[in-house]
Amino acid sequence: MMKRPLLCALMLGLTALPAGAANLIKTYSYFAIGGRTLEDIETQLSKHGPEVKSTGTRHPGATQMAFTTRISYAQTARTCRIADAKVTVKVKVILPEWRRPRKADADVKLFWDTLSADIKRHEERHVEIAKNHGRELEDALKASYPQRTCDAAKAKAAEITATVLASHDRAQVQFDRVESVNFESRILRLLRYRMERIENGQLPPA
Repeated sequence: MMKRPLLCALMLGLTALPAGAANLIKTYSYFAIGGRTLEDIETQLSKHGPEVKSTGTRHPGATQMAFTTRISYAQTARTCRIADAKVTVKVKVILPEWRRPRKADADVKLFWDTLSADIKRHEERHVEIAKNHGRELEDALKASYPQRTCDAAKAKAAEITATVLASHDRAQVQFDRVESVNFESRILRLLRYRMERIENGQLPPA
């Protein structure tokens, strides 16, 4: 589930992007859960997962993000234009970490491995959506037409930023909506795939 407060913890890693793309700074944070059964794990996730303010509930994972822009302007006798724009997207991915009890069954571990991998994939997709919109915002700012004054150019930059970030928020919500509908069938498909790989010796037994 996506979150969007302006929060970023100690930077653990920096992901470099190709030249011309927005900067992405990504960090990870983990919360511990216990539980010996599937029901225990579900309870732990509901109790200790990050709370998303937009829904008022806790989720098994979250991505917090913030967009910042640095814009420089060039003024002539008649116009003012955006000379350069740099967008930085800071994201913090929050993931669960299961502290497996000794008596936990192998099938519970198999389910957890499948679920945790899907949670991470889900949150990384939120990061990808944010990164793409950061690039879109940077490109749109650089491509904007000159204005008569720098105040007008700044107003245009604010308009472009608001438009792109609104599009970003809609894309994140739509992604969550689709993922929620397909959750059960996706997990069952992933479980079958992991079991087949274990049976074929491609993965170690749970």
